[in-house]
Amino acid sequence: MADDFPRDRPHIHLRDNGVREPYRRPKQKIEPPAVPERDRAGHAAALIQAVGQAIQAARVQIAVRDPNLAVGLPGFYLDIELPVRERIALDQLADRRQKMEVVAVHEPVGEGEPLRASVFIPQQAENYYLRKVEAYRDSDTKKGRPRNEPLVSRIDTMRLATAQSLYTDDDGLFPQQLNEPVWWEVWLRKGRRENFERIAQALDLTLRTHAVKFPEREVMLALASVATLDRLVAHSDVVAELRRAKDTPSFFMGLGGAEQRDWSDELLERVMPPDNDVAVCVLDSGVRRTHPLIKPALAAEDCHTIKPTWGSDDTPAWQGHGTRMAGVGLYGDLVPVLVGSDPIALPYRLESVRILPPEDEANDPELYGAITGEAIARAEIQAPARRRAIAMAVTSANPARGRPTSWSAAVDQLCFDEDQRRLIILSAGNIAEDLTPADHLTRNDLEAVDDPAQAWNALTVGAYTEKVDIIDPEFTGYAPIAPAGELSPRSRTSVVWDRQWPVKPDVVFEGGNLAHDGALPGEPIDDLQILTTYFRPELRHFTTLGDTSAATAHAARMAGRILAARPGLWPETVRALIVHSAEWTPQMRARIDACNGAKGQIQALVRRYGYGVPDVGRALLSTVNDLTLIVEDQLQPFQREGSAAAKTRDMKLHRLPWPKEQLAALGAAQVELRATLSYFIEPNPGERGWTRRHRYASHGLRFRVKSATEAVDEFRARINQAARDEEEGAPPSGGEDWLLGTFRDNGSVHSDFWSGSAADLAERDAIGVFPVGGWWKEKPYLERFDGTARYALNVTIRAPGSNVDIFTPVENAIAIASAIEV
Repeated sequence: MADDFPRDRPHIHLRDNGVREPYRRPKQKIEPPAVPERDRAGHAAALIQAVGQAIQAARVQIAVRDPNLAVGLPGFYLDIELPVRERIALDQLADRRQKMEVVAVHEPVGEGEPLRASVFIPQQAENYYLRKVEAYRDSDTKKGRPRNEPLVSRIDTMRLATAQSLYTDDDGLFPQQLNEPVWWEVWLRKGRRENFERIAQALDLTLRTHAVKFPEREVMLALASVATLDRLVAHSDVVAELRRAKDTPSFFMGLGGAEQRDWSDELLERVMPPDNDVAVCVLDSGVRRTHPLIKPALAAEDCHTIKPTWGSDDTPAWQGHGTRMAGVGLYGDLVPVLVGSDPIALPYRLESVRILPPEDEANDPELYGAITGEAIARAEIQAPARRRAIAMAVTSANPARGRPTSWSAAVDQLCFDEDQRRLIILSAGNIAEDLTPADHLTRNDLEAVDDPAQAWNALTVGAYTEKVDIIDPEFTGYAPIAPAGELSPRSRTSVVWDRQWPVKPDVVFEGGNLAHDGALPGEPIDDLQILTTYFRPELRHFTTLGDTSAATAHAARMAGRILAARPGLWPETVRALIVHSAEWTPQMRARIDACNGAKGQIQALVRRYGYGVPDVGRALLSTVNDLTLIVEDQLQPFQREGSAAAKTRDMKLHRLPWPKEQLAALGAAQVELRATLSYFIEPNPGERGWTRRHRYASHGLRFRVKSATEAVDEFRARINQAARDEEEGAPPSGGEDWLLGTFRDNGSVHSDFWSGSAADLAERDAIGVFPVGGWWKEKPYLERFDGTARYALNVTIRAPGSNVDIFTPVENAIAIASAIEV
């Protein structure tokens, strides 16, 4: 929607606006879910037989352990099967006092398959389950129910586990040959890396030196056969789960386009180098610094590489992808820049870290979570005080359907790092197969976002396009696959993900289009791509880039411009501003409006388009009838008193200084309200069922806006109810009059839209930010229950089509309040 007035007013920061309030979930009697109906005697007999056989097999396994291999606490792994509907039992399968741990959960693939959990059992606790089942068979509770019924009745069977029991990746990737060495991600239990390295050396395993460390897991790469891994599992307590290591990540590059070199020379005369210490850091195949349009922004000392033997320069092996990313990240689409005549003041510098190997190493797997962290560290060591947006369009095929991987979790951890929060921008990935017009949107919805773009804390970028004009006579008769304003043909989405996972992509930027002739599959042609810099300027200066690589570079450019224009903002705030400034194109909005409020359909479209196309003008400036407030604040979600369980501690209540007089004057006129909450979670990955006890996120934050008819005390009570509903798995409530409702609460950036009368909005003058559970609360033994959560909150009110000035009264009110405080 076009603005009625020029954007020439900075957003208003509400400083020290949040009022901390003690916050507790009201006590409520929780009725446990019904237990399965079982033939008590028959079920107990079957489980006793299964447990007995498992224990006997475990005793044999322990007795024949090779003392030259054995490390750690003697014990064994049990493979326990549960009906899928009895997932609640996962939290009851282990006992920390007995040093038992649920290490991995294998989700069912086919209809009717069971849920499988692997549990490590120390030798001294070998009879734990046997005693539980015997008590179930022989004893009753005071209420006359079988003892241990909530646990035992939910177990189908159990057996001694093997390496395959600990495997949590795509079943199709598990090796069929027991003695075939392949690369594995070995997810280690906490504090067991030294023992793993010892037994790995004894088993003659090849290990990669990189590792990624999380609160309860450490991940390393090992080359081993299934048979060797079986020996590893039988002789140690080190392994939590196993996944296949992925080959070099894939991404997609556009075709070259011929342009005149003198365009570059003319543009260079208008370019003014950056004069600040802000950067866009490109993690890719390297950047060719000798390109004349790149050199003013990229210093030699800012060209890095993961391995010195590779060098830092871009190479033909990756078709100059890093240099093409750098060109878009610095200038955007070069076509309007080249044909223009205005001076070009570069607002930030470039950094480059080469993370992709030479062609002869392209099939060697790496632990890309560690590689990503090392790459960022190289740039930070060189310029530790520099503020940067980190862009990576390198992705890998991901069958996880939104579940965290070692790579995506490492990205989350890099963003969250309390010593240095980071803004990381990732590509959603591209569809590799040939596409036709009939595939458009159908294939996009079925092809899930690539790894590591499911990371909660990163800004994930998909591609849309406005490029539909085909001028080149060579392609007469061709037509674009995607219409203007729609998703680019190759962009991936999260439509097929389970609801619990974040909305990805978060936003979409221009990624070009494909052309087709009605017979052959679509192809990228120069007219429908983004013009950028070519990595061999001695041959030509320009080429093209498309798909989510181009979109990611556009997003990094916007982030760099925000960092340069607003140097004091947090990374969480920059991410919030990009999401908050996004709007759906008319084509996207028409699809959403056609849902007629059906939230399930709307949610699927949001998982396709994210929150739309960002605009740097909206991100940086307000206008007379379109006002944005920015809050940067923090709270302590949980606390623990003595040995008691951790409890929720704080909420923040923010009073909104609305221009009530002006809104009241508008009366029944329609106005719009948008709120976006952004924060970073601390990840704790591992395939353990994602139950309350094994949550991935350290904490969650939510926002709720006071309704027009609520008193503040009633508003507080509603927030408590919303938190209780989420903790207890009750149907969510509290978002009925918002476009997305509680669906917005997925992930760690939440944005939603309300529209109504100006008079109604005038009374919606408070917004509450409150915590919900996470592993900081559920796992107090990890001693993070007193962690502090900081957040950015953006709130915008718009009176489209109105000439009423809603900006100045708010600005004046805040100035008066500040003067009184002084």
